[in-house]
Amino acid sequence: MERFFLKPTNETPRIELDKVKNIFEISGTSLPEDVVQFYTPVLTWLNQYSSNPNEKTVVKFSMDYYNTSSSKMILKILELFKDIYRKGFDVEIHWHYFEDDEDIIEAGEDYSETIKIPFKFFSRTR
Repeated sequence: MERFFLKPTNETPRIELDKVKNIFEISGTSLPEDVVQFYTPVLTWLNQYSSNPNEKTVVKFSMDYYNTSSSKMILKILELFKDIYRKGFDVEIHWHYFEDDEDIIEAGEDYSETIKIPFKFFSRTR
């Protein structure tokens, strides 16, 4: 499977998905004008990955800010990892947040409760 990589912009996050190196990271700001168009290639790649995932997948989210429509796409991404987890594979979500950003902390907690796969929370400083 080929590596998927998007450089960050002021409106879109950095996304790196690499099955070979076992890197699954989404970070930065997510405010794309057309959220469906932006995230469709990500969801397509993850759908392909889910048919033959690594034994262990650690997904790192390190979001600074995202809008409501992006939050729905993040949920779709997490649901794909939940499907992998349900198949018996080891999946862990690492949710990184700025220590003073209650919105991102709460969003991670909400996702954790909704998705019900292992989440670890990591505080970072600005």
